[in-house]
Amino acid sequence: MPPISIRDVANRAGVSVGTVSNVLNRPNLVAEATRERVRAVIGELGFVRNESARQLRQGRSRTLGVVLENLANPYFTDLARGAEAAMNTDGFDALWCTSDGSAAKERRCLDFLEEQRVTGVVITPVDLNSERIAEMQDRGLSVVVLDRREYAGACSTRVDHVTGGEIALQHLLDRHHPRIAIVTGPLLQEPIKDRYTGAMAAGRRAGLSEQEMPTLIRSDSTPTEGKEAARRLLELDPLPTGVFCTNDLLAIGLVNELLRAGVKVPGEIRVVGYDDIELAGTSVVPLTTVRQPRHELGWTAAELAVAEAGAGAQHEHRRLVLTPSLVVRESA
Repeated sequence: MPPISIRDVANRAGVSVGTVSNVLNRPNLVAEATRERVRAVIGELGFVRNESARQLRQGRSRTLGVVLENLANPYFTDLARGAEAAMNTDGFDALWCTSDGSAAKERRCLDFLEEQRVTGVVITPVDLNSERIAEMQDRGLSVVVLDRREYAGACSTRVDHVTGGEIALQHLLDRHHPRIAIVTGPLLQEPIKDRYTGAMAAGRRAGLSEQEMPTLIRSDSTPTEGKEAARRLLELDPLPTGVFCTNDLLAIGLVNELLRAGVKVPGEIRVVGYDDIELAGTSVVPLTTVRQPRHELGWTAAELAVAEAGAGAQHEHRRLVLTPSLVVRESA
């Protein structure tokens, strides 16, 4: 059975196609009795508007595409909430995609969003380059890079993760821990690498060598990998008395496994995480961590995308850097 069209609705209601279109898009222009008759026919026939076709006729929609790395991580979920809150305030809707850390999937996401005629794109990039950004901008899209270093020709908003790593390690140093281990996800991931760089810099300033700050690199930043890191940690001799994990999920998995092994946290090993996701404050041992302004980060990215979309050729790119802060709880 072919889909119901606007013309089918118009014929059944005894009005013009233009009247049906106005009921859908500008109902105040149509008399109340006519509106109700058209809406009754829409319900009777089960008409569903083809939004993609409407956007192709009218130009770009008031929709922003958002491409995030992994919505299974609460950190990215918090970014998404901040971005969506800003979009809704400005009268925009969000169309979500996840790259799952795959360059190929990221390209498919961007192609899909362009096909959907979105106004702009907010993205935590995996393999985005300045050429692709320029191509999208040439086709009228605003592009904002989220939580990554600046890209030429695009707005961006990020956190100073180098400073965040320094804050975390310095807290352990201030608690008189000369034996500190670092547990991290893949160092190819830009924010993780910056946190590691900042932590190592703080350790070196305190006179610690790389051998005195052993690093356990895990394949992913998940609680399961944190659990495995705890097992490797307990094999070290001497045993570290302080640990910095480059995200909270690693730290939570690590702390849970240490407790299962009978190690007291913070009595024997103090642990500092990074992100301050909601679970950090509600875990068995509430986690000391470096707080990212996650909601603000997502909000500012969406605001930049909306501003660029409205300014057009007059837009001047902005690059915002937010500062993290330490949240002290029981784990360190």
